[in-house]
Amino acid sequence: MRPDDAQGRTDLHLLDVREPDEWQAGHIAGSQHIPLGQLRGRLAEVPKDRTILAVCRHGNRSDAATRGLRTLGYTVENLEGGVTAWTQAGLPLQAEGGGPGRVI
Repeated sequence: MRPDDAQGRTDLHLLDVREPDEWQAGHIAGSQHIPLGQLRGRLAEVPKDRTILAVCRHGNRSDAATRGLRTLGYTVENLEGGVTAWTQAGLPLQAEGGGPGRVI
């Protein structure tokens, strides 16, 4: 799913699978953070009753999360181009403290 198609959609549950330092530097407001390496052990935290939009820096790790979650019965999409494409589309990120975020 392209950033412009995802922005503002309240029916999506955004799942950011990047590492903690990436998340702290900048993430999409309202997204859930579970690093990819922890995802299997934390599946109970991921809602099954909503469409998941998996997010990472460029879309590679979130693609792996998308494929894995689909095999487990989740409805899931990948954010094409990740938060890099999100910011290139002029959409905001926020840092952990609530200020403006950045992609690292």
